[in-house]
Amino acid sequence: MTSMNKVFADLPVTIFEAMSQLARANNAINLGQGFPDHPGPEDIRRAAADAVMDGYNQYPSMMGIPELRQAIAAHYGRWHGLTLDPMTEVMVTSGGTEALTSAILAVVEPGDEVVVFQPVYDSYLPIIRQAGGIPRLVRLEPPHWRLTEEALRSVFNHKTKAVLFNNPLNPAAVVYPREDLELLARFCQQFDTVAICDEVWEHVIFDGREHIPLITIAGMRDRTIKVGSAGKIFSLTGWKIGFVCAAPPLLRVAAKVHQFLTFTTAPNLQVAVAYGLGKPADYFYQMRNELARSRDRLTRGLESIGFPVLRSQGTYFLTVDLSPLGLNENDEAFCKRIVTDYKVAAIPVSAFYGKDAVTSVVRFCFAKKDATLDIALERLSDAVHRRKEVANDARPHLPPNQTCYRDCRRSDPARARGQGGGTHRQFLQLVELYGAGGAGRLHPGNRHQGGLRYVRRQRDAGDAIARGKVRL
Repeated sequence: MTSMNKVFADLPVTIFEAMSQLARANNAINLGQGFPDHPGPEDIRRAAADAVMDGYNQYPSMMGIPELRQAIAAHYGRWHGLTLDPMTEVMVTSGGTEALTSAILAVVEPGDEVVVFQPVYDSYLPIIRQAGGIPRLVRLEPPHWRLTEEALRSVFNHKTKAVLFNNPLNPAAVVYPREDLELLARFCQQFDTVAICDEVWEHVIFDGREHIPLITIAGMRDRTIKVGSAGKIFSLTGWKIGFVCAAPPLLRVAAKVHQFLTFTTAPNLQVAVAYGLGKPADYFYQMRNELARSRDRLTRGLESIGFPVLRSQGTYFLTVDLSPLGLNENDEAFCKRIVTDYKVAAIPVSAFYGKDAVTSVVRFCFAKKDATLDIALERLSDAVHRRKEVANDARPHLPPNQTCYRDCRRSDPARARGQGGGTHRQFLQLVELYGAGGAGRLHPGNRHQGGLRYVRRQRDAGDAIARGKVRL
């Protein structure tokens, strides 16, 4: 068979799709993928419905309908003091991912180096590689995930064509302060680097924090491509309406890429987003307050269970660090266990790393109804507490009683090989799977029935004792 493009053919299913599939298969609560479980603002949805019935439904302008481009420029002018020409510096795309793809393909050529910060959104690296670029990865670490001069100095050089910067940062839920932005801007100017800024979470920020677009930092106006998303701003993630804002020399080339990706975007949705962007500031503050309340609800619940929560400054997400819990499993194993055995889906943050991953942090989405969060918390409490019980039971200083296992093998080798019948055979099979010590230790008077009950409790919790170790 003809070989396919290796950049994409060798990619695994994304962790988001994999966990969502597991959530559907297990009828689990999905706190993994970042979407709310409410339908979105009714007035904006009605504006879209009215536009599809009463408005224009043929191809709109490739750059976006003028009404929306003007609304984008006006919105950023009000919120950030950023002056944009809506006709030459604003473009509408079919979602933030397409906007980022257009920007990357417009800037990056074969052999160019591109600085990327880990944890990294999953679309960045394949598109950089498809353009022939070479990712230079910077490893950010919990709990603060901050930029450092040492880290930037290690990756920026004369080959650095672009840097991809996500602020607020998904999945770490960090809103970067001016200090970090000015540091990054200094390196961009020193090495003549274009900044592609993924700012889709710009309005989803909490506790009075301010989002500062990198394009507004001194010296960055003409070397920054700013990407936004109506889906994130209005909790309408399925609409896929993105924005690209940049100086004309950058935007012209990005527009040529966009022309051959999606070309244009549904006009009724553009009309509705233009209406939404014109809403007063109180609407956006209220949206933040409601999401912050959900964040705090999930945070309090997780902390009461014993999870060390890393405070969320923005996005729909918060993260927890598993390392202090002593669960003897990494983030991926934990996420697979809880979705299968406790019907709650989360995302392992290690999936956002190309190398040298942080493997102890898990991401939860809190943009859910109270009842959804409360049920998830109840299930997660069982997952943590039962796991700890099993880990404690597995400590090697507890001497196992293997009398039944030993005696059965001596008296009846056929049964010991699993060829016998009844409870005796089932017990031996479970012993082979889960460990003789776990099966026989607590029930010297009735080792068959008692051992079965003991081992099945561990199996039902998604855990087992295997020769003195907790097995996932």
